[in-house]
Amino acid sequence: MHVVILGNGITGITCARHIRKKSDHRITVISAETDYFYSRTALMYIYMGHMKYEHTKPYEDSFWKKNRIDLVRAWIEKIDTGSKKLIAADGREYPYDKLVLATGSVSNKFGWPGQDLPGVQGLYSYQDLEALEANTQGPVSRAVIVGGGLIGIELAEMLHSRNIPVTLLVRESSYWNNALAARESALVTRYIQSHGMELKLETGLKEIVAGPDGRASAVITDKGETIACQVVGLTAGVSPNIAVVKNTEIHTKRGILVNRYLETNIPDVYAAGDCAEFIEPLPGRRPIEQVWYTGREHGLTLAATLCGTRTEYAPGPWFNSAKFLDLEWHTYGDVPPTPAEGQESLYWESPSAMQAVHLVYQKSDGRFLGINSLGIRYRHLIFDRFLRDNRNIDYVLENLAAANFDPEFFASYEADILKEYNRQSGKNLQLKRKRGLKSVLNLLKSL
Repeated sequence: MHVVILGNGITGITCARHIRKKSDHRITVISAETDYFYSRTALMYIYMGHMKYEHTKPYEDSFWKKNRIDLVRAWIEKIDTGSKKLIAADGREYPYDKLVLATGSVSNKFGWPGQDLPGVQGLYSYQDLEALEANTQGPVSRAVIVGGGLIGIELAEMLHSRNIPVTLLVRESSYWNNALAARESALVTRYIQSHGMELKLETGLKEIVAGPDGRASAVITDKGETIACQVVGLTAGVSPNIAVVKNTEIHTKRGILVNRYLETNIPDVYAAGDCAEFIEPLPGRRPIEQVWYTGREHGLTLAATLCGTRTEYAPGPWFNSAKFLDLEWHTYGDVPPTPAEGQESLYWESPSAMQAVHLVYQKSDGRFLGINSLGIRYRHLIFDRFLRDNRNIDYVLENLAAANFDPEFFASYEADILKEYNRQSGKNLQLKRKRGLKSVLNLLKSL
């Protein structure tokens, strides 16, 4: 059987690798972005000089031939599902028996005047990295970034590393407050501002203005302010990249519609990763999941199906992590900005306002639902078990220190967090475990 995978990101490559582990199928991976799979999350470190492109490739170039995974660099313009073939821009045709669409995302554009001018770009692909290098070669007095969130702060940090002044236009009243609780968002907002970046809150983009050379030279905000700049970053989210299926019989909405087995409405055609949209999402999950680990899980799920074991997508508890400059953020489980009906939350912030945790639990029975941490590292493995085992909030807090994996000699805050919970709840709980590997292993044995 010949499996063709369109897209060489984490989803497509995970699928290819695990098909090879499980079968002798012929595998072809097609991409127009790069010759080889690379770590997309490391793009910013290439620009900042911490890494080179070759350092971001998890596998030696010889790996693919050795594992009989054919890599093709091509831009696919058409999918003919009737005759089961892909047609590239140069006229080449690629037949398939099974097709996996793993085409990823594209940066959002909302019809702003000037959004396609030279000097205006998003941050998603390797081509975006190349564009940023080109756009910042000459003198840049200022860059304007449109949109907050995780991509926006990555781009801001990249530009800031080259001493380019940055202004971020953020529609919300504080940074990323559609995902973070008010006090968390306020902490992040202060942290970004303390690094000399200008945040214009409750401000959106109206227009991008061209200069005499035809390149972006200024933005006009929806408040009427004109900000001179030479680079404009569009980071107001991403959308599924579904252009290649627009003129096919494959059903789409925002993304390519799939069932929980990642099957489209066309036999032998599947979609996975950022481009897929679940017709019936899992309880508590979004129809489109655009993070690294969900893409990997999609790839693993499809590999099993394509090797004869039809497998339903079952990702387990939600998790994600990122950095706001040097401020690390981790989330495990469901942590809404405002607790839902029947939920209670605990928020603790250190005296320095550089560390915070936000825990959510069920009011009726104390079942732990999720945690956000800022400036403190907590182990995914431990919190995954807490969530899968439906642990009580008391149990989580009594064992919280064992989940901490900050470096040695970092301050510990778990006693203070538990003290705040005791104050709010009227209880008198004590920490049962200390930080350290021995505590981790003992806790895991008990779970």
